[in-house]
Order: sequence, then structure tokens, then C-alpha cells
Amino acid sequence: MDIGQMLREFVTLWVVVDPIGTIPVFLAATTGLSAAKRRGVAMRATLYAALILGFFLVFGQFLLEAMGISLVSFRIAGGIVLFVFALTMVFGPPKPVSDMASVGDTAQQSAVFPIAIPSLASPGAMLAIVLLTDNHRFAVSEQAETAALLVVVLLFAMVLMFAATAIHKLIGASGENIISRVMGMILAAVAVDAVLSGFVLLGWIDGMLFAPTV
Repeated sequence: MDIGQMLREFVTLWVVVDPIGTIPVFLAATTGLSAAKRRGVAMRATLYAALILGFFLVFGQFLLEAMGISLVSFRIAGGIVLFVFALTMVFGPPKPVSDMASVGDTAQQSAVFPIAIPSLASPGAMLAIVLLTDNHRFAVSEQAETAALLVVVLLFAMVLMFAATAIHKLIGASGENIISRVMGMILAAVAVDAVLSGFVLLGWIDGMLFAPTV
């Protein structure tokens, strides 16, 4: 995998996991906990998200094929869903409003919901990880590199959760809102790219006019 492709995949994973958008969700879900317990919640949430996304990375495509769904169809459908997901980031309420509709009563519950799911391991992230590890397009070594990039993004998310209080004071709710909407625009472009690449594979548009990247 070349540097350009790795950068594109890193940006895609960063956008769909949205470590910065998770900060207010984490703060709300861990209100009243000590610093040590907050760190524990952050580590558990990161681990749970890694396990969930790792499952989709390894078995997602096999499940699709077992159900008779072609990856081209999933690529187009996934791109459409990612686009809708991106629109909610651009035009919808800030991430905390939707993700914190129900916060777990205990630290253990909070690590699972809403931090690991749906904040880190969101539906968009699950779709993206399957698209980025297409067995028909990428060798095992390239999929391993994608997995490594995912781990890096999740580690970034964990570090940001460790520093959540300080970051929130620095950029405020408005700053988080602006960053989330900019990330939504980037994700919309990635989603369109995925749909167009599916059309190329189906022969609906000339592959010479479009070079798929996802």
C-alpha cells in the first residue's frame, strides 16, 4: 500500500470513528466518576470498539457472501449509507445530542454504550472497515495495514478521552461542532467515491474517467 492510499484510509477511518466527536459523549457518560475510573472507562470502550470493528474486518465480507450479497452491491449501498451518515454530521444535531440519548448507569455500561457503540464503533465505521478490506481487491498484508491504521485511530481516540476535560475547555462545544461538520463533508466525499467505484466495477461508468480509491 502506497503512502497516498494509507493516508486516504487513515482519513476515512478517522472520520467514521470521529475521536474528537466522542469527547463530549465521554464526558457526559462519565460524569461524577473519578479520574482513575474515567481512564478505565476509556480503555474498556476502546477495547470493545476494537473488538467490534475487528470482527467486521475479519468476518464482515464472509457474512455478506454467505447471504449471497455481492461486495459491489454492498459497496454502493454502504456508500449511500455513509453519505446519509455524513449528512447527519453536516446538517443534524451535534454528535452528543444523538449519542447521549441514553447514558449507561454504571461505568461498565457507559464503556459499552454510548461510548464504544455507537460513538466509536458507529454503523459508518462498520461499513467503512468492510469496504476498506475487500478480499477481492486487497491482499492480506494490505488488510493488515488497514487493521493497524484502525488501531492507531482508536489509540488516538483513547488518548483524547484521557485528555477530554482539558480539550473540551480549550475548544468548547462550538469548536467540537465545527470539527464534526467539517469531518462530515470529508465523509460525504468518501461516500460518493465508494458509490462511483461500485459503478465502475459494474461497468456503468468508464473506469478511465474515475480512479476509485476506496
